[in-house]
Amino acid sequence: MHYIMFYIFATIAIISSIRVITARNPVHSVLFLILVFCNVAGLFLLLGAEFLAMVLIIVYAGAVAVLFLFVVMMLDINIVPLREGFLSYLPIGGLIGMILLVELVMVTAGWVIPTGNLLATTTHDLPNTAALTNTEELGKVLYTRYVYQFQTAGIALLVAMIGAILLTLRSRSGVRRQSVTRQLVRTKANSLELKKVQTRGGV
Repeated sequence: MHYIMFYIFATIAIISSIRVITARNPVHSVLFLILVFCNVAGLFLLLGAEFLAMVLIIVYAGAVAVLFLFVVMMLDINIVPLREGFLSYLPIGGLIGMILLVELVMVTAGWVIPTGNLLATTTHDLPNTAALTNTEELGKVLYTRYVYQFQTAGIALLVAMIGAILLTLRSRSGVRRQSVTRQLVRTKANSLELKKVQTRGGV
């Protein structure tokens, strides 16, 4: 049953990833990307990495991909002008694709699975790893051995978020905006006025 589920998840993930780059509508591309995340989460569950599966669904499919979808829908990208020069870039694009394919084949051909204890070779510097859960082991690895790479990834996501905000920020005339400087320089004299109201006289 595990082999059947693996091939189902892997096949759908590969087909969806191809549709991400071949779909004509960018909204459809983002939806296929969400489908890829869901199937990869299923593969993580088969491997016993339930924490990574849940993070992939909650963070990537539930937040990042939906953010991409909102940005694409708000920008209202016109696809026709973008596809006009597709044939002119096809030769160099095909060349780059072939180079990447050769590199992937070389990496896959040179990859050898170690015959020893994989857990002992990857977590040799972590004490009492057998008593830790999957989440605790992942946290120890991320925040000890790979802490700089983890922080770099966070900075990259922060830059991407700022870029998305700048792309969707629009300046409109006639819209009242907050002025922090004017708020800070306000005093009691120029912002508060006391009036003595006569009884039964109204304001």
